Amino acid sequence: MESIEVSAKTVEDAVLEAAIQLGTTRDKVDYEVVTPGSPGFLGIGSKKAVIRARQKTDEEIEAALKADQEMEKILDRVKEKSEKPAEPAEKKEEKKERPGKKEKPQAEKPKKAPVKEAVQAEKKPEPVKEEKPEAPKKAAKEEKTEPARPVNTDEVKDFLEKVFAAMDMKVQITITQKPEEHEVSIDLEGDDMGVLIGKRGQTLDSLQYLTSLVVNKGSDDYIRVKVDTENYRERRRATLENLARNIAQKVKRTRKPVSLEPMNPYERRVIHSALQNDKFVCTHSEGEEPYRHVVVSLKEGVRLDNYNGRGRNRYNRNYKKKER
Repeated sequence: MESIEVSAKTVEDAVLEAAIQLGTTRDKVDYEVVTPGSPGFLGIGSKKAVIRARQKTDEEIEAALKADQEMEKILDRVKEKSEKPAEPAEKKEEKKERPGKKEKPQAEKPKKAPVKEAVQAEKKPEPVKEEKPEAPKKAAKEEKTEPARPVNTDEVKDFLEKVFAAMDMKVQITITQKPEEHEVSIDLEGDDMGVLIGKRGQTLDSLQYLTSLVVNKGSDDYIRVKVDTENYRERRRATLENLARNIAQKVKRTRKPVSLEPMNPYERRVIHSALQNDKFVCTHSEGEEPYRHVVVSLKEGVRLDNYNGRGRNRYNRNYKKKER
């Protein structure tokens, strides 16, 4: 497979540009950094990053998929082990309550109800409506004003240490509670964190979901859990925003819709938000999970005459042709 050289402001931007030129997605691009680039001082002496990129072969892609599948199996085994101890605890409570009077069985209902409510609370964040970029703002308004309950950080840390032990990884865990925001932030540090992040952050997302189950188990006061490493979440958001702008430019240049790779609801929201104020392109989602993806296309009635990718003055929005 022939390689191409691409330059951009940062290495990440160069990889995205290479993916567009190769007509593929970022995860299917193999690259080496020729020049890392430099921001300079106050923009003076800045140098662009240069990479040499090529499209991965089918064998390389298949090997990466197998590695991800192995990682998912490890997480599933850890999840099963973490859920097993909870069952005997419930049985012990039932045994203690049986010898009592008739009033005691009635006391079981309040205990079981929060569990059901907690399960419902855990499920609510999953089916997010990504088509509305304003959703995060609405969610923020609906947040509780009272501080959140304290989280048992020892239990959370113990769970994560078991996961990393199963993965044969040494990871430093830092847990920060944010009661006012009803959030727990967990930062992970160690070697080879790329394995923990996984393809497009899927492994990190799975770990975040499992940790959320541990944090919210047996409580109706739902607390958001954010698991991050090497500032991946913010870097991924910046990457998606750059991708959205690059795809928008491509749509304007080719005048043809572009379908992005499948993404989770959060990442699709980032794409929608990045382009919601663009005067010439629009976005919508197509497909069913887990293959649901964003499509970027020109808005109806937009014409781009002599567009060369530079200057706003070359955009013409004509809804009706001039009569001669």
